[in-house]
Amino acid sequence: MANNRNSYNFNNVEEIKSRCNIVDVIGRVVTLKKAGSSYKGLCPFHNEKTPSFSVDEGRQTYKCFGCGEGGDVISFVQKYYSLDFVEAMELLAREYGIELKRSSQSSGQSKEFFEINRLAARFFYRALREHNNPGYTYMRRRGISDETLNTFGIGYADEEWTSLTDHLSEQGYSPQKLVEVGLSSEKDGRYYDKFRGRVIFPIINTGGKVIGFGGRIIGDGEPKYLNSKESAAFQKKNNLYGLNVTKDYVKKEDRIILVEGYMDVISLYQAGVRNVSASLGTALTENQARLIKRYTSDVILSYDADSAGQKAALRGLDILYNEDLRARVLVVTDGKDPDEFIKAKGRDAYLELVDSALPFGDFKLKKAQEPYDLNDSQDKLKYIRDALRILGGMKPVEADMYLGMLAEKTDISEQAIRQEFENGKEKQGSNAFGSVIRNEEILRDEMSEAEMDLLKLMLIDSDYVKLPDDIKDDVFTDRIGSSIYQAILAEDKGERPLDMNRIAEQIDIDSVQTLRTIRSRIIPGDKENEIYEDCIKYIRHQKLLREDARITAKLRDPHLDRSEAEKLMQRQIEIQKSIKG
Repeated sequence: MANNRNSYNFNNVEEIKSRCNIVDVIGRVVTLKKAGSSYKGLCPFHNEKTPSFSVDEGRQTYKCFGCGEGGDVISFVQKYYSLDFVEAMELLAREYGIELKRSSQSSGQSKEFFEINRLAARFFYRALREHNNPGYTYMRRRGISDETLNTFGIGYADEEWTSLTDHLSEQGYSPQKLVEVGLSSEKDGRYYDKFRGRVIFPIINTGGKVIGFGGRIIGDGEPKYLNSKESAAFQKKNNLYGLNVTKDYVKKEDRIILVEGYMDVISLYQAGVRNVSASLGTALTENQARLIKRYTSDVILSYDADSAGQKAALRGLDILYNEDLRARVLVVTDGKDPDEFIKAKGRDAYLELVDSALPFGDFKLKKAQEPYDLNDSQDKLKYIRDALRILGGMKPVEADMYLGMLAEKTDISEQAIRQEFENGKEKQGSNAFGSVIRNEEILRDEMSEAEMDLLKLMLIDSDYVKLPDDIKDDVFTDRIGSSIYQAILAEDKGERPLDMNRIAEQIDIDSVQTLRTIRSRIIPGDKENEIYEDCIKYIRHQKLLREDARITAKLRDPHLDRSEAEKLMQRQIEIQKSIKG
């Protein structure tokens, strides 16, 4: 195979570098020991007795000061395993589950995109500073100093329709190219700036390249924030805002505070809390977690106090936990977000909140308890069910610790709680932890094969998403099935395939795992309609069975009114006829 770097596009290379931690890759073949901010070991490329081989996790590079060998994770794999560039890429991709896509374009396009973004960033930067403008006034009113504006390269897009498009066209870039980058838009053959009347936040990767922009509207209007579209240069799942500025502080503090917005990062940084960064959107990704892992294993999630922020924190916790990062959640007591809080209360008050951030398990159990009244026996059992499901996803030592705490909180014997937990583990957690709850007749049904097939059909064809009126509210009795269905409804525009990443962002980690199982189910192409009809029949049958059970339970009530009892018995006769039919 020829050593052809252009066999794969730039995004493949960046994803490999983002997801394959060089310390992990080299550590399999070289014994590495922590030495300050880097790792050291004996060079695998020449004989030596004193370690001169150094691996920098932050920069994701290696260097031998004895023989001079150095490079990144791909070049190490090339050299060590005697592979060419493409073979090294494919080896790492297989190992880390990365899908590689061939590209006929060279990485020159991505370099061109970076250059266009760099020129755009300079244009926006100058526009904020050359004369009085609404962008500068807005940022000063928000309390942001000139020094901080300069540190983050904040700029301004004026309200004219073609200022940036005209400027970059003069630099030799076609309007069509600017549309590809995401800086211009086109309508009826006319090209105009995408960002207008906005404060501009350049998004810069840890390598110092401008990969995209975020724009905050000045005054009223929608959308409040406008971000660059995904392109050859910009993949938001692989990057974090502000980390190019703050990464050294993160390493020094050995802790990162992860917030939602650009202004949160900037305000905290200006106030002296500098080990901070922001996810590009509230949905934290596995790649972003792995990027964080290069600099620290200690993460504080400081998301907004509203429901969306708290849901995002729950999703983020699962992702961080699965990447073996220590994750905690900061709960802002005054003010909706970190920006508001630190301006009102100051750095020291914010750092007190950081120090009291709730660990992974504490926060998840606290959120699980919120809907329930533990003085009510039914609510208490529901809480136990949800809590044990959470503990089932934890490492054994952590789960053991929380089992005792759960027993104390609910005033139920620890022996009973532990027995319930063990029963659930034996059943592999699918609506497990059930004997106590089942005795109270409040355990929801497990997701049936029919429900899973029905969800698979919905993923295949939008025609199956709209359900018959008589069962549409009773199809998914399982929490996970219901959450996946709601996510499909939210994303369905009639086109296929659906964006699985967007669906996954709306559901928890348990549901994501079930979604993967559903996606792998096989539905024969010539049997789709037949299977759909069978699913609907089965679900109608199950609905009747549940109604029959509810009526039976009501008829046991000694205080039931006679006329009501007669109505229920008549209904039960009809149901049982339908069931037999």
